[in-house]
Amino acid sequence: MAEMSFGTVWEGIAAAMPDAVAVRAPGVTLTYAQFDARSARLAAMMRRHGAGPGSAVACYLYNSPEYLETVFAAFKIGATPVNVNYRYRATELTDLLADADAEVLVFAGTLTDAVRDAAARVPTLRLLIQAGPAQPPTLPADAPTMSYRAVQDLAEPLPHERRPGTDQLFMYTGGTTGRPKGVIWELGELMHGLSYATYVAEGRPVPQTLDEAVDTAVAMRAAGRTRVSLPVVPLMHGTGLFNTFGTLLTAGEVVFAGGTSLDPAQVWQTVARHRVTNLLIAGNAVARPLVDELETAERAGRPYDLTSLRTVISSGTTFTDDLKAELHRRTTVTIYDGLAASEGGPFAFAVTAAEHDLPSRFRPTTGTLVIGPDDEPLTPGSDETGVLAFGGGLPLGYHKDPHRTATTFRTILGRRHAVVGDCVRLDADGTLHFLGRGSGVINTGGEKVYPAEVEEALLSHPAVADAIVLAEPDQTWGERVAAVVALHPDAGEATTRDLIEWVRGRLAGYKLPRRLAVVPELPRTPTGKLELSRARELLQRAATTP
Repeated sequence: MAEMSFGTVWEGIAAAMPDAVAVRAPGVTLTYAQFDARSARLAAMMRRHGAGPGSAVACYLYNSPEYLETVFAAFKIGATPVNVNYRYRATELTDLLADADAEVLVFAGTLTDAVRDAAARVPTLRLLIQAGPAQPPTLPADAPTMSYRAVQDLAEPLPHERRPGTDQLFMYTGGTTGRPKGVIWELGELMHGLSYATYVAEGRPVPQTLDEAVDTAVAMRAAGRTRVSLPVVPLMHGTGLFNTFGTLLTAGEVVFAGGTSLDPAQVWQTVARHRVTNLLIAGNAVARPLVDELETAERAGRPYDLTSLRTVISSGTTFTDDLKAELHRRTTVTIYDGLAASEGGPFAFAVTAAEHDLPSRFRPTTGTLVIGPDDEPLTPGSDETGVLAFGGGLPLGYHKDPHRTATTFRTILGRRHAVVGDCVRLDADGTLHFLGRGSGVINTGGEKVYPAEVEEALLSHPAVADAIVLAEPDQTWGERVAAVVALHPDAGEATTRDLIEWVRGRLAGYKLPRRLAVVPELPRTPTGKLELSRARELLQRAATTP
């Protein structure tokens, strides 16, 4: 599959199964033929304005059919799709577009204010397309601005054109704590990386040719096991986008719940209405409100129908066992909780098929090593702390950053691996204990404290809904451990002293938070990541010393 582009396979599926449903959203149902044609018109307009192989096409959009059509259109002409966080303001948007040398920007109409400033400052832009209202705004840019609807009316669809697997996609990552960096994926390599979850896990051999890929998709649809995926996590997140790609490779259906923020009731209604089989989430940040809504509906005597669900996939943030248990109690579902990064992976999975599989245990995937400071693999059960290294399908590196590329992607045992700094311990039985990202290690008096380990201890308290652990400067110890915690609304009393004593019974004394703030809610990005700068502000305003 390394010789193919996703777009080429999707074109083949559209030709073979034109009437099969590809994408659904409130008020919208697109067959594969319609999905293909709409994307082909968009591709024609991009090409008319000079975009082509290697041109960066930025997606500043919420989850929607237009997001997938923009990506498909880029693939059709060999352009490079670029994800943009829809929470970015003007300066952040400008920086990312300039870094990517973006030539086309497709944006949601509600995000026009940020676009207005960026459009005047990014000289590489050739075309701006607004999804939403029919009349686009007047923007201070040399590039023309069009409405998405006008594109569909004015352009004739491009004919199918095979594209190679060397075409690229940028996945920008790491924008919550610093400047985002663009991870460069070749499409064939990314397709190879998705092949296990897409084909092997479904009992199918990995296709080697375009005809085999299309035939496999047709057979999977005909077998009555159509994958129906609902990405709750944003498509700008790798979990949402890449798993959605896998759904489309198998002639499955992608379903959007609609809206621009999480609406748990709408999610569960969509699951029941469209018989969703595959739910894509981001740990507790999404699972907690979803489970709360299940409980609310049950108390009201109107439980949701979850019988269609087969899998729940999560990565990128903590997904605790109590929430997994609530899902397992309500339906037969397999939960895949992954340790992954935009730079590669999954490094490890914790897979549970029923409540009796809990507590969940992370185990390395094929191609994953745990290495020490000298890049040598650690012996399971050695009790040493190491970092994860992934040697499976990998991106080329970081856009415009050869130094960071050389640091992250390095040769270990004669094979290229991605090492992003995830610190772990490896038990004798192969179980991984995730300790946090290396750059976030707290050094207190020479002792190393991994935030994820303390967060896990706090989250195990029945009253704690969310937690973040971070470092504070300390004149004596260099750094000290601090925490910000959000409690369940109906948790009752849980004082800072209660929480500290709970952690004391589980971890060494030097790992205890020296300051702790209890707040109503922790600030998270749409991908479920915690915003460290906001957490520090909350800590300063509300923290108490236990």
